[in-house]
Amino acid sequence: MRITEAARRLGVSPRMLRYRESLGLLPPVRDRGSHRRFGPDELAAVSQAMDLERRFDISPAELAFALRALSDPAVAQAVRDLGVRIGRIQAPRRALDFEKEKALRLLRPR
Repeated sequence: MRITEAARRLGVSPRMLRYRESLGLLPPVRDRGSHRRFGPDELAAVSQAMDLERRFDISPAELAFALRALSDPAVAQAVRDLGVRIGRIQAPRRALDFEKEKALRLLRPR
């Protein structure tokens, strides 16, 4: 089906579907005339994305960034570093830190 019919079934505007496409939130399915085609799988994917946005109170752009962070290791590391810096993520313990803490516990007087 074409974008107008898909939008009607999903309860959104064709413009919103084009916006989602620009964010990379639609599967890349086009026909020979380069028109986007929506089948059951594409409708289900858009519906799932919209459900996530409602459930977690996020925008389509935020969902698109989350997908980028999950799929791009450099972005994931940069976000993780920021999370550690601002205290939202606990820094991973290194093996040497663990061994140092263990040795200090053993040396403490009882």
